[in-house]
Amino acid sequence: MNLKPWMTAAFIGMAGAACAQDDSTLSIDGEVFVTETKAPEHLENISTIYSGWRFRTPETQALQIDDFDNPAMIFVDQGMDLFNAVDGTEGKSCASCHTDGPEEFAGLHAQMPKVVDGKLMVMEDLINTHRQDVMGAEPLKWSGADMQAMVALIGLQSRGMPMDVAIDGDAAPYWEKGKEIYYTRYGQLELSCSNCHEDNYGNMIRADHLSQGMINGFPTYRLKQAKLISRHNRFRGCIRDTRAETFAEGSDEFKALELYVASRANGLDIETPAVRQ
Repeated sequence: MNLKPWMTAAFIGMAGAACAQDDSTLSIDGEVFVTETKAPEHLENISTIYSGWRFRTPETQALQIDDFDNPAMIFVDQGMDLFNAVDGTEGKSCASCHTDGPEEFAGLHAQMPKVVDGKLMVMEDLINTHRQDVMGAEPLKWSGADMQAMVALIGLQSRGMPMDVAIDGDAAPYWEKGKEIYYTRYGQLELSCSNCHEDNYGNMIRADHLSQGMINGFPTYRLKQAKLISRHNRFRGCIRDTRAETFAEGSDEFKALELYVASRANGLDIETPAVRQ
């Protein structure tokens, strides 16, 4: 299939309306965040990586630079309530074991996904494993409000730390699988992740300013949906937009893709919970 006619239509008007990533500085509570840095050595097609924050409108950017204005923070508060809530047959809460609070998890989000006991684990896996095995509680729905509130709470403890996802050793085969998915064309439109986030970042597709697809701010509060959005929810939406059958949230395919995409952001600071359009 020749993509040129479709791409021309999809990106119509970009010459006049589109602009490259801006040069604004992200600062929260006086802390300046790395939103632009040299691409990791394992990236072949781009030399500089940028946070998605750099592609947002000034109005959206403003919501993230002040925690009082950041609409995601209400979900972080809900995550704290869940952290302290007793649930399950064992009569325990997260706080029963993690007595120093969620601060114990500082740095964890920057290293996820990672291989644990030979299995690729993402943050949702860790949360549900501990709920089931330690608390005797039911697993949380992957992209449900409770789960993403917990992921945001834990992710916040790493905010300002650089992404540092391991891709060697036991992680290597999962990373290779994720890379394969990233560059595979899907759907009736025959588009891959790279067609938008490598080949056309900085351009407009309909009303959206394409970023490099970095996930260092997830879960993010998406204004369009007025809630926290998981990484896998966004993956599913992107693949669905190519008019393809998508993988399931929590699938091995999306976990591998998450590892690969997370590694593309190595060196950028964690922004969780970010705000996007």
